[in-house]
Amino acid sequence: MDLRSELLKSIWYGFTALDLEKSGKVSKSQLKVLSHNLCTVLCIPHDPVALEEHFRDDDDGPVSSQGYMPYLNKYILDKVVEGSFIKENVDELCWTLTAKKNYQPDRSSSTILPDKDAFRLWCLFNFLSEDKYPLVMVPDEVEYLLKKICMAMSIEFNCVELEDFFSQDSVQQSGITVWTFLEMMNSGKVTRGIDASIISMAIEEVYREIVGDVLKEGYLWKKGQLRRNWKERWFTLKPSNLSYYTGEDRKDCQGNIALDENCCVEVLPDRDGKRCMFCLKTLSKTYEMSASDTKQRQEWTTAIQTAIRLHVEGKKSLHKDLKLKRREQRELREKRRQAKEEELQRLRALQEERERKLAELELLKEAQKQAQALLEQDEQRRRQQHEQLQRALEIQLREAEEARVSMQAEMALKEEEAERQRKRILELEEMQKRLEEALQQEIKARLDEEAFRYAQAGLLAEEEDKMKALMNLQEEQEEYIAKTQREKQELKQEMEAKSRALEEAQRQLEEVRANRHRVDQDVVAAQRKLRQASTNVKHWNVQMNRLMRPIGPGEKRPSLGSSFTSFQIPTQRDPGLRLRSSGSGDREESKENVDSRAGCDLDKRHSHASNGDMDIP
Repeated sequence: MDLRSELLKSIWYGFTALDLEKSGKVSKSQLKVLSHNLCTVLCIPHDPVALEEHFRDDDDGPVSSQGYMPYLNKYILDKVVEGSFIKENVDELCWTLTAKKNYQPDRSSSTILPDKDAFRLWCLFNFLSEDKYPLVMVPDEVEYLLKKICMAMSIEFNCVELEDFFSQDSVQQSGITVWTFLEMMNSGKVTRGIDASIISMAIEEVYREIVGDVLKEGYLWKKGQLRRNWKERWFTLKPSNLSYYTGEDRKDCQGNIALDENCCVEVLPDRDGKRCMFCLKTLSKTYEMSASDTKQRQEWTTAIQTAIRLHVEGKKSLHKDLKLKRREQRELREKRRQAKEEELQRLRALQEERERKLAELELLKEAQKQAQALLEQDEQRRRQQHEQLQRALEIQLREAEEARVSMQAEMALKEEEAERQRKRILELEEMQKRLEEALQQEIKARLDEEAFRYAQAGLLAEEEDKMKALMNLQEEQEEYIAKTQREKQELKQEMEAKSRALEEAQRQLEEVRANRHRVDQDVVAAQRKLRQASTNVKHWNVQMNRLMRPIGPGEKRPSLGSSFTSFQIPTQRDPGLRLRSSGSGDREESKENVDSRAGCDLDKRHSHASNGDMDIP
């Protein structure tokens, strides 16, 4: 349980105390006062505008605990620094708020606890309560706390008077609240007949042990570090340190010994007139102490070793660790109880199954008895029927004997008749043989006729099947011929379309060739015109040179080379005018070469003619 959880338990009581209507909501003005007081006792700066800004989007109505928790965590608890405030002041503030509303004992009773003791019991209840809201304490923790208080008062805890209270269903299921616990303490069931001062001292001792994390307190003789003399001091042991004071009131602290994993405690032999000695060793110093008796020395050494162990394990409180262990034990007991209940339920189910099977077995036995009785009745009935049949057979045998005697007389008479009939029978047998032979011949003829008919029917069926097959083949042939004709017609149409496309392509090819021929002729004409223009340019160049430099009398005529070098206009030919067709090949190229050579000869003749003209002065 960390510091935030401990603070939230106390603040929860303060918040619920402000909820006068028990609606789960508190007005903003009351929350402002509560927040300011919390910031004061927690020694953190209070921002009065933060609450308004936090609930700016909310209406002006009251705020629930869920709505106040984000503000409480962000603006108050997140700023809390452990050790910078006194936890008891926070508890007193929250106790003051909640006690005015919830704690109203009968002051006229003599067993009423003082407010300070009630406050300490309230703090003890918060420490030992479960970490869920509303805060309750389970009966095991109540019994643990009452045993600690009775042990501090040096009396034996008698839980007989509390069995009725703990046996209530509401207490067993959800635990008890702090106000029920205080009411029980004020009733005097635990503290009956004990002085109020003893009760207060016991509650204070348990409060300091559990809430204040005091592992042990008491007087010890301590040897000084400088003067080496022995002085009696009041020692207070906590998980982190061992402090000693001049008196039991703990006002004048004389020293503080920090405990860590490097510390150890050892038992020393008696010397210097002191007995029951032990020492506490740290990295820097060794502290020698003496207890009043061996029991006290054993208790002190064990307590100091426990404090060192807690520090090594990183635990800040012994009772927090013990509380977690007790909770784990309760959970383990609950799991075992549930397992036992499940086992008992399983055993009950098995027992019920066994009883059911036994009942079924009894029913089977009863049914077997009934079947046996029925079988006996059937056997008796069969015996009776057999006896009746036997008597009837005896009567029939007597009647048959009488009939036999009478039949013998009749047989003698009938033997003669039989002899006569025997002869007649022989004649009839001979006639029967003849009739049988005739009948056999007729049967054979009928069988042959039937075989011929079966053969004829088979041939007719075979002929009919072949006729059906022939008709099917004829239908398939007609379908195939129709299909072939359709495909032939489609193929003919496709060939006609392709022929038309081919003729169109040939026509377009002829047009392309005619166009190419016309273009070739246009190119040749353009080349001819270009050569003629080049010849004219050369002629006019010569004439221009003659005009630029007139020839005087007696001067020689300038050579042709000098006239051409003076001023020349470069011949420009457009390479785009020469077109080559891949289809014409070498024939068109040779034709262009012949035309170019002819153009060159013509240029030469024109140049000679122009030069001839230039000879005339």
